[in-house]
Amino acid sequence: MTELNKQWLLKSRPHGEPTLDNFEFVETAIPEPADGEFLLKTIYMSLDPYMRGRMNDSKSYAVSVELGEPMSGGGIAVVVKSNNARFKEGDYVVAMTKWQGYSISNGEGVMKLDPAVAPISTGVGVLGMPGITAYAGLLEIGKPKKGETVVVSAASGAVGSIVGQVAKIKSTRVVGIAGSPEKCAYVVDELGFDICVNYKDADFVEQLVAACPDGIDVYYENVGGAVFDAVFPLMNDFSRIPLCGRIANYNMTEDPEGPNKLPAFFGQMLVKRITLRGFISFDHYDLLPQFLKDMGSWVRGGQVKYKEDIVDGIENAPEAFLGLLKGKNFGKLLVQVSDDPTRG
Repeated sequence: MTELNKQWLLKSRPHGEPTLDNFEFVETAIPEPADGEFLLKTIYMSLDPYMRGRMNDSKSYAVSVELGEPMSGGGIAVVVKSNNARFKEGDYVVAMTKWQGYSISNGEGVMKLDPAVAPISTGVGVLGMPGITAYAGLLEIGKPKKGETVVVSAASGAVGSIVGQVAKIKSTRVVGIAGSPEKCAYVVDELGFDICVNYKDADFVEQLVAACPDGIDVYYENVGGAVFDAVFPLMNDFSRIPLCGRIANYNMTEDPEGPNKLPAFFGQMLVKRITLRGFISFDHYDLLPQFLKDMGSWVRGGQVKYKEDIVDGIENAPEAFLGLLKGKNFGKLLVQVSDDPTRG
Protein backbone atom coordinates (compact mmCIF):
# COMPACT_ATOMS: atom_id res chain seq x y z
CA MET A 1 0.00 0.00 0.00
CA THR A 2 1.38 3.41 -0.98
CA GLU A 3 2.24 5.65 1.98
CA LEU A 4 0.49 9.02 2.04
CA ASN A 5 1.34 12.39 3.60
CA LYS A 6 -0.83 12.94 6.67
CA GLN A 7 -1.65 16.62 7.20
CA TRP A 8 -3.67 18.82 9.52
CA LEU A 9 -5.11 21.84 7.69
CA LEU A 10 -6.62 25.00 9.10
CA LYS A 11 -10.27 24.53 8.14
CA SER A 12 -11.72 27.66 9.76
CA ARG A 13 -10.59 30.54 11.95
CA PRO A 14 -11.59 30.33 15.62
CA HIS A 15 -13.70 32.96 17.30
CA GLY A 16 -12.38 32.86 20.82
CA GLU A 17 -11.29 29.44 22.00
CA PRO A 18 -10.28 27.06 19.17
CA THR A 19 -12.08 23.74 18.76
CA LEU A 20 -11.40 20.51 16.89
CA ASP A 21 -13.77 21.76 14.18
CA ASN A 22 -11.17 24.38 13.18
CA PHE A 23 -8.90 21.61 11.86
CA GLU A 24 -9.21 19.17 8.97
CA PHE A 25 -7.25 15.93 8.57
CA VAL A 26 -6.29 14.93 5.03
CA GLU A 27 -3.97 12.47 3.32
CA THR A 28 -2.19 13.55 0.15
CA ALA A 29 0.57 12.25 -2.08
CA ILE A 30 4.10 12.59 -0.71
CA PRO A 31 5.76 15.47 -2.62
CA GLU A 32 8.88 15.11 -4.75
CA PRO A 33 11.85 17.46 -4.24
CA ALA A 34 12.91 19.63 -7.20
CA ASP A 35 16.50 20.70 -7.95
CA GLY A 36 18.05 22.23 -4.84
CA GLU A 37 15.36 20.78 -2.59
CA PHE A 38 15.07 17.79 -0.26
CA LEU A 39 12.26 15.73 1.22
CA LEU A 40 11.87 15.62 5.00
CA LYS A 41 10.10 12.97 7.04
CA THR A 42 8.83 14.42 10.31
CA ILE A 43 9.83 12.59 13.49
CA TYR A 44 8.69 15.08 16.12
CA MET A 45 6.25 17.93 15.63
CA SER A 46 6.55 20.83 18.06
CA LEU A 47 3.39 22.33 19.55
CA ASP A 48 3.76 25.85 20.92
CA PRO A 49 1.38 28.57 22.19
CA TYR A 50 2.36 31.03 19.42
CA MET A 51 0.51 28.81 16.93
CA ARG A 52 -2.79 30.12 18.29
CA GLY A 53 -1.97 33.55 16.87
CA ARG A 54 -1.18 32.06 13.45
CA MET A 55 -4.78 30.85 13.25
CA ASN A 56 -6.07 34.43 13.20
CA ASP A 57 -6.39 36.56 10.08
CA SER A 58 -4.74 39.61 11.60
CA LYS A 59 -1.47 41.46 11.23
CA SER A 60 1.26 40.16 13.49
CA TYR A 61 5.00 39.51 13.53
CA ALA A 62 4.47 36.46 11.29
CA VAL A 63 2.18 35.54 8.40
CA SER A 64 -1.11 33.86 9.31
CA VAL A 65 -1.88 30.33 8.15
CA GLU A 66 -4.13 30.41 5.08
CA LEU A 67 -7.37 28.45 5.21
CA GLY A 68 -6.90 25.05 3.62
CA GLU A 69 -3.15 25.06 4.28
CA PRO A 70 -1.24 22.93 6.83
CA MET A 71 -0.87 24.46 10.26
CA SER A 72 2.53 26.12 10.64
CA GLY A 73 5.17 24.96 13.06
CA GLY A 74 8.63 23.56 13.48
CA GLY A 75 9.73 20.01 13.95
CA ILE A 76 12.50 17.45 13.94
CA ALA A 77 12.87 15.52 10.70
CA VAL A 78 15.18 13.26 8.74
CA VAL A 79 16.19 13.82 5.12
CA VAL A 80 14.83 10.91 3.05
CA LYS A 81 15.55 12.20 -0.47
CA SER A 82 17.85 15.04 -1.49
CA ASN A 83 18.68 17.13 -4.53
CA ASN A 84 20.63 19.58 -2.39
CA ALA A 85 24.39 19.22 -1.95
CA ARG A 86 24.31 20.62 1.61
CA PHE A 87 21.88 18.01 2.93
CA LYS A 88 22.18 14.27 2.43
CA GLU A 89 19.86 11.37 3.10
CA GLY A 90 19.95 10.45 6.79
CA ASP A 91 20.68 13.96 8.07
CA TYR A 92 18.63 14.94 11.11
CA VAL A 93 17.43 18.54 11.08
CA VAL A 94 15.28 21.20 12.73
CA ALA A 95 12.98 22.73 10.12
CA MET A 96 9.58 24.32 9.53
CA THR A 97 7.89 21.01 8.86
CA LYS A 98 4.33 22.24 9.59
CA TRP A 99 1.66 19.82 10.82
CA GLN A 100 2.39 17.01 8.39
CA GLY A 101 4.33 13.82 7.94
CA TYR A 102 6.42 14.94 4.96
CA SER A 103 7.58 18.34 3.74
CA ILE A 104 9.86 19.90 1.13
CA SER A 105 12.69 22.32 1.97
CA ASN A 106 15.34 24.24 0.08
CA GLY A 107 17.50 24.48 3.20
CA GLU A 108 16.50 27.99 4.25
CA GLY A 109 16.29 28.18 8.04
CA VAL A 110 17.18 24.50 8.42
CA MET A 111 19.71 23.45 11.06
CA LYS A 112 21.44 20.08 11.19
CA LEU A 113 21.45 18.06 14.41
CA ASP A 114 24.04 15.69 15.78
CA PRO A 115 22.39 12.84 17.75
CA ALA A 116 25.73 12.21 19.48
CA VAL A 117 25.61 15.66 21.11
CA ALA A 118 22.06 15.61 22.49
CA PRO A 119 18.74 13.85 21.86
CA ILE A 120 17.35 15.21 18.59
CA SER A 121 14.07 16.18 20.28
CA THR A 122 15.93 18.92 22.16
CA GLY A 123 16.28 20.76 18.84
CA VAL A 124 12.75 22.11 19.33
CA GLY A 125 13.08 22.28 23.11
CA VAL A 126 15.85 23.23 25.48
CA LEU A 127 18.39 23.60 22.63
CA GLY A 128 15.89 25.11 20.22
CA MET A 129 13.32 27.89 20.03
CA PRO A 130 12.04 27.60 23.63
CA GLY A 131 15.63 27.58 24.88
CA ILE A 132 16.77 30.66 22.99
CA THR A 133 13.51 32.39 23.97
CA ALA A 134 14.21 31.77 27.65
CA TYR A 135 17.89 32.64 27.36
CA ALA A 136 17.49 35.87 25.40
CA GLY A 137 14.46 37.18 27.26
CA LEU A 138 15.96 36.65 30.68
CA LEU A 139 19.55 37.71 30.01
CA GLU A 140 19.06 40.47 27.42
CA ILE A 141 15.92 42.09 28.86
CA GLY A 142 15.59 40.79 32.41
CA LYS A 143 19.30 41.27 33.17
CA PRO A 144 19.12 39.46 36.54
CA LYS A 145 21.61 40.45 39.21
CA LYS A 146 22.92 38.33 42.07
CA GLY A 147 20.49 38.28 44.99
CA GLU A 148 17.52 39.67 43.08
CA THR A 149 14.08 38.05 43.03
CA VAL A 150 13.00 36.59 39.69
CA VAL A 151 9.40 35.44 39.19
CA VAL A 152 8.52 33.13 36.30
CA SER A 153 4.98 32.34 35.15
CA ALA A 154 4.19 29.03 33.41
CA ALA A 155 7.19 27.82 35.39
CA SER A 156 6.93 24.14 34.43
CA GLY A 157 6.52 24.85 30.72
CA ALA A 158 9.05 24.61 27.92
CA VAL A 159 10.22 28.23 28.31
CA GLY A 160 9.51 29.00 31.95
CA SER A 161 11.33 25.94 33.26
CA ILE A 162 14.51 27.02 31.48
CA VAL A 163 14.16 30.66 32.57
CA GLY A 164 14.07 29.68 36.23
CA GLN A 165 17.07 27.39 36.00
CA VAL A 166 19.17 29.98 34.19
CA ALA A 167 18.12 32.55 36.78
CA LYS A 168 19.41 30.20 39.50
CA ILE A 169 22.70 29.86 37.62
CA LYS A 170 22.87 33.66 37.82
CA SER A 171 22.54 33.45 41.64
CA THR A 172 19.06 34.92 41.99
CA ARG A 173 16.12 33.88 44.13
CA VAL A 174 13.55 32.28 41.85
CA VAL A 175 9.81 32.08 42.43
CA GLY A 176 7.77 29.97 40.02
CA ILE A 177 4.06 30.19 39.23
CA ALA A 178 2.39 27.04 37.93
CA GLY A 179 -1.06 25.45 37.73
CA SER A 180 -1.00 22.32 39.92
CA PRO A 181 0.64 20.90 43.06
CA GLU A 182 2.46 18.36 40.87
CA LYS A 183 3.92 21.06 38.62
CA CYS A 184 4.95 23.18 41.61
CA ALA A 185 6.64 20.19 43.24
CA TYR A 186 8.54 19.44 40.03
CA VAL A 187 9.67 23.05 39.67
CA VAL A 188 11.07 23.12 43.22
CA ASP A 189 12.27 19.55 43.75
CA GLU A 190 13.64 18.80 40.28
CA LEU A 191 14.47 22.18 38.76
CA GLY A 192 15.73 23.91 41.88
CA PHE A 193 13.40 26.93 42.07
CA ASP A 194 13.29 28.37 45.58
CA ILE A 195 9.50 28.29 45.79
CA CYS A 196 6.50 27.79 43.52
CA VAL A 197 2.96 29.11 43.90
CA ASN A 198 -0.16 27.52 42.41
CA TYR A 199 -2.17 30.24 40.66
CA LYS A 200 -5.32 28.09 40.95
CA ASP A 201 -5.28 28.26 44.76
CA ALA A 202 -7.91 30.52 46.29
CA ASP A 203 -5.24 32.38 48.26
CA PHE A 204 -2.81 32.67 45.33
CA VAL A 205 -2.33 36.42 45.77
CA GLU A 206 -1.50 36.06 49.46
CA GLN A 207 0.90 33.20 48.75
CA LEU A 208 2.67 35.24 46.08
CA VAL A 209 3.07 38.19 48.43
CA ALA A 210 4.54 35.90 51.09
CA ALA A 211 6.89 34.33 48.52
CA CYS A 212 8.26 37.74 47.51
CA PRO A 213 8.95 39.59 50.80
CA ASP A 214 11.44 41.89 49.08
CA GLY A 215 9.30 42.50 46.01
CA ILE A 216 10.06 41.42 42.44
CA ASP A 217 13.03 42.57 40.39
CA VAL A 218 12.44 40.53 37.23
CA TYR A 219 9.13 39.08 36.08
CA TYR A 220 9.32 36.79 33.05
CA GLU A 221 5.82 37.05 31.60
CA ASN A 222 4.31 34.09 29.78
CA VAL A 223 0.61 34.23 30.63
CA GLY A 224 -0.92 37.66 31.33
CA GLY A 225 -4.41 37.80 32.83
CA ALA A 226 -4.98 37.34 36.55
CA VAL A 227 -1.39 36.21 37.12
CA PHE A 228 -0.04 39.51 35.83
CA ASP A 229 -2.60 41.38 37.96
CA ALA A 230 -1.19 39.63 41.04
CA VAL A 231 2.45 40.16 40.12
CA PHE A 232 2.46 43.77 38.99
CA PRO A 233 1.82 45.47 42.37
CA LEU A 234 4.91 43.67 43.73
CA MET A 235 7.32 45.02 41.11
CA ASN A 236 10.25 46.96 42.57
CA ASP A 237 11.75 50.23 41.42
CA PHE A 238 13.80 49.73 38.25
CA SER A 239 12.43 46.22 37.80
CA ARG A 240 12.28 44.53 34.37
CA ILE A 241 9.55 42.57 32.61
CA PRO A 242 10.49 40.49 29.54
CA LEU A 243 7.14 40.01 27.78
CA CYS A 244 7.28 36.61 26.09
CA GLY A 245 3.62 35.55 25.96
CA ARG A 246 0.11 36.16 27.25
CA ILE A 247 -1.60 32.83 26.84
CA ALA A 248 -4.46 33.82 29.17
CA ASN A 249 -5.52 36.45 26.62
CA TYR A 250 -5.07 34.57 23.34
CA ASN A 251 -8.76 33.66 22.99
CA MET A 252 -10.21 37.06 23.94
CA THR A 253 -12.80 38.40 21.51
CA GLU A 254 -13.51 41.70 23.30
CA ASP A 255 -12.10 43.91 26.03
CA PRO A 256 -12.70 42.65 29.58
CA GLU A 257 -15.41 44.24 31.67
CA GLY A 258 -14.55 46.44 34.59
CA PRO A 259 -12.75 49.69 35.30
CA ASN A 260 -10.04 51.03 32.99
CA LYS A 261 -6.79 50.00 34.70
CA LEU A 262 -4.51 51.57 32.13
CA PRO A 263 -3.99 54.94 33.88
CA ALA A 264 -2.98 53.24 37.14
CA PHE A 265 -0.76 50.83 35.20
CA PHE A 266 1.08 53.65 33.43
CA GLY A 267 1.32 55.51 36.71
CA GLN A 268 3.14 52.63 38.38
CA MET A 269 5.32 52.06 35.31
CA LEU A 270 6.44 55.68 35.54
CA VAL A 271 6.80 56.03 39.31
CA LYS A 272 8.68 52.74 39.69
CA ARG A 273 10.66 53.25 36.44
CA ILE A 274 9.77 49.75 35.28
CA THR A 275 11.06 48.40 31.96
CA LEU A 276 8.57 46.24 30.05
CA ARG A 277 9.70 44.96 26.66
CA GLY A 278 8.04 42.56 24.29
CA PHE A 279 10.31 40.38 22.20
CA ILE A 280 10.27 37.55 19.66
CA SER A 281 12.90 34.82 19.72
CA PHE A 282 14.17 35.47 16.19
CA ASP A 283 15.04 39.04 17.18
CA HIS A 284 17.94 37.50 19.10
CA TYR A 285 19.27 34.83 16.75
CA ASP A 286 22.60 36.65 16.80
CA LEU A 287 22.96 35.03 20.24
CA LEU A 288 22.60 31.48 18.87
CA PRO A 289 26.32 30.55 18.98
CA GLN A 290 26.71 31.70 22.58
CA PHE A 291 23.34 30.23 23.52
CA LEU A 292 24.23 26.79 22.13
CA LYS A 293 27.60 26.91 23.90
CA ASP A 294 26.13 27.95 27.25
CA MET A 295 22.97 25.86 27.19
CA GLY A 296 24.77 22.80 25.86
CA SER A 297 27.26 23.06 28.70
CA TRP A 298 24.51 23.57 31.30
CA VAL A 299 22.49 20.60 30.04
CA ARG A 300 25.52 18.30 29.93
CA GLY A 301 26.55 19.44 33.41
CA GLY A 302 23.09 18.90 34.86
CA GLN A 303 22.56 22.56 35.71
CA VAL A 304 19.61 22.74 33.33
CA LYS A 305 17.13 19.86 33.23
CA TYR A 306 14.22 19.46 30.88
CA LYS A 307 10.98 17.52 30.65
CA GLU A 308 9.21 16.41 27.48
CA ASP A 309 5.50 15.66 27.12
CA ILE A 310 5.33 13.42 24.03
CA VAL A 311 1.98 12.62 22.40
CA ASP A 312 2.01 9.61 20.07
CA GLY A 313 0.56 9.99 16.58
CA ILE A 314 -0.09 12.96 14.32
CA GLU A 315 -3.80 12.15 14.51
CA ASN A 316 -3.80 13.47 18.09
CA ALA A 317 -2.13 16.82 17.33
CA PRO A 318 -5.18 19.15 17.49
CA GLU A 319 -6.42 17.71 20.77
CA ALA A 320 -2.94 18.02 22.26
CA PHE A 321 -2.69 21.62 21.03
CA LEU A 322 -6.02 22.58 22.60
CA GLY A 323 -4.79 21.03 25.84
CA LEU A 324 -1.61 23.10 25.64
CA LEU A 325 -3.66 26.29 25.53
CA LYS A 326 -5.34 25.18 28.76
CA GLY A 327 -2.09 24.22 30.50
CA LYS A 328 -2.71 20.46 30.37
CA ASN A 329 0.80 19.66 29.15
CA PHE A 330 3.64 18.99 31.58
CA GLY A 331 6.91 20.03 29.94
CA LYS A 332 7.80 20.67 26.31
CA LEU A 333 4.92 19.37 24.18
CA LEU A 334 5.83 17.21 21.18
CA VAL A 335 3.88 14.98 18.84
CA GLN A 336 5.79 11.90 17.69
CA VAL A 337 4.89 11.46 14.04
CA SER A 338 7.27 8.61 13.14
CA ASP A 339 9.90 6.41 14.76
CA ASP A 340 13.01 8.03 16.21
CA PRO A 341 15.94 5.82 15.14
CA THR A 342 18.27 7.68 17.51
CA ARG A 343 16.46 6.61 20.68
CA GLY A 344 17.67 3.36 22.11
